[in-house]
Amino acid sequence: MLIVLSASILASAPSGPWDAFNYAPSSRTVRPVLIREVQGRVTNAEGLLADGGQATLSGNESWVTLDFGKEVGGLISMNIDPSSSLASLALSFTESPMFISPFTSDDSSYPAPNMSYDGILHLTTPLQKAHWTQPAPSLRGGFRYLTVVSTSTSAVSISNVTCSISFMPHVENMRDYSGYFYASDPGFHDQDFLTKIWYAGAYTVQTNTVSLNTGRAVPFVSSPGWLNNATLGVAGPIIVDGAKRDRAVWPGDMGVAVPTQFVSTNDLLPTKNALSTMFAAIDPKTGALPESGPPLSQTGSDTYHMWTLIGTHNYFLYSGDMEWLQSVWANYTKAVNFVTGKVGPSGLMNVTGLRDWARLGGGGINAEGNALLYKVLINSADLAEQVNDSSLSATWTANATELKSRFNDVFWLQDQGMYRDNDTTTLCPQDANSMAILYNITTSAEQANLISEGLTRNWNSLGAVAPELPDTISPFIGSLELQAHFQSGNDARAMDLLRREWGYMLYTNLSVQSTLLEGFTSNGSIDYRSYRGYNYDASYTSHAHGWSSGPTSALTIYVLGLQVTSPQGRTWALQPHTSGLSQAEGGFETPLGWYGIQWEMDEKNTTLTINVDTPHGTTGTLALPSATKVIIDGRVQTTTGGNSVSLAGGKHIVSAHL
Repeated sequence: MLIVLSASILASAPSGPWDAFNYAPSSRTVRPVLIREVQGRVTNAEGLLADGGQATLSGNESWVTLDFGKEVGGLISMNIDPSSSLASLALSFTESPMFISPFTSDDSSYPAPNMSYDGILHLTTPLQKAHWTQPAPSLRGGFRYLTVVSTSTSAVSISNVTCSISFMPHVENMRDYSGYFYASDPGFHDQDFLTKIWYAGAYTVQTNTVSLNTGRAVPFVSSPGWLNNATLGVAGPIIVDGAKRDRAVWPGDMGVAVPTQFVSTNDLLPTKNALSTMFAAIDPKTGALPESGPPLSQTGSDTYHMWTLIGTHNYFLYSGDMEWLQSVWANYTKAVNFVTGKVGPSGLMNVTGLRDWARLGGGGINAEGNALLYKVLINSADLAEQVNDSSLSATWTANATELKSRFNDVFWLQDQGMYRDNDTTTLCPQDANSMAILYNITTSAEQANLISEGLTRNWNSLGAVAPELPDTISPFIGSLELQAHFQSGNDARAMDLLRREWGYMLYTNLSVQSTLLEGFTSNGSIDYRSYRGYNYDASYTSHAHGWSSGPTSALTIYVLGLQVTSPQGRTWALQPHTSGLSQAEGGFETPLGWYGIQWEMDEKNTTLTINVDTPHGTTGTLALPSATKVIIDGRVQTTTGGNSVSLAGGKHIVSAHL
């Protein structure tokens, strides 16, 4: 019998040198660590970094910018001592240092061509000598830099400037992860890069985990201004797309963010609440699910409808929460019927709900939509077995088999070695081709290798440019591509993309250097989606978007080599992708217990030693395709096809001769 998921994280990961790379703050109250900039008549600005230190701003438009050192979010508090009743102050916030200003914040309410929609937060006057706290509705969900500006000629002193963290409201110790990852990367300028990017992804998803009534207000407030006091769903805490914005449930984003969440914190309650929110809003007549949660509550997206269904399988796989699955099953099957009802005489789905992740050309007989439908059908067949409906499982499996055949007939371009975007074009998109490898729509390893190679034709020095959204590097779709290269066995290619795309995001001085960008342009600017809905407002781009955190789960699943294959990890698979590294270690937890791996390659690259630690009562499959001999706990093992061997739960030492 499967265990119902607890609302809390189950246990702590082992401590070690990897803890130094955990970006999560040790306290819910954080202080600035640097003075970034001072302008005008400001006395003793550095005092704001010390306990009890005080700075004085003495002239109109005199200001100081405080750097919190990483992405934070919440409510500002400070001690205020005005020299007269005429004194006044305002605050501005920004994630990127590009938008430090005493006159406006980076934009979160709405994208404006002048990049100053949000404006600044004026403190209520007359100022009182008191400890001041930012009003809750004006919460700022994500920022690194805070600017305090005098807006009068009267002097005002400030001290004890802090931010009360608003994300992860249900967790006392945000650093207490249930998973970890640690590896040195000799192929990059920073050998700690892989560990840093794993933790950056984990922290990004933490900043996207918020209280129920802290969503961005819709309709959007008038400029200048912002409000984060909208209700986000049926229960909290809840996972949203970004810390600063949109602060709403987006199921596509969850397709990347939730695996990150599982391997790092195993904090699945926010995911459960987000999925419940989507099913609560199903159209009772058609079975259509919304594209996004409230207060946006946008509709008309076939792809995001399917991402909710994929998210349902992910949540159940990680949690084994049968009670919840049964509670949504009627709506789940209705939602599957909604998309299978769009399969026409061609045997393929006709995509009519056109809203998507911002890509162009997604309608009609489209490869991305049909790839998602195939994944939905395969997942749904598995879920139907879990609820003991073998007949429905067989139907969905048969539908998936037929869809896979038609997909390859219609979309495959032999001369390109890739799938085309739709039945009337030769454009080969990043999303559908990555999905085809990940979801096993390809018909052979050779075909998957061709696609992996073909995807590199879209690369530049900063990452993978999406043909379906020109001039755009999307770490959301890039996360799928990264995993596709690993999945097809092209580990060096995956590591190359990881270092280019996520290396740029983590180290560029345009970013917060702690959480992950929503996207950027092909030349590295943060004018993401400038021509596609964001009104050329670079300040609107989010710097903490969970859909960009794909490396976190990829490093665990592929480089470490460990993944669960049935609910709660009753079965699991182990296949380390050593990827030119000498060693790696890490693990995660499910309700059944701890799953940990440590592997090390000898200096001659001829022997791989793996220490395995998984819960008793589970079973796993160890795959070592290039091994010539496998020794487990001192005994030579007979392997099956592909050099795989079964392992019982518990502790084992594996030695593979390569």
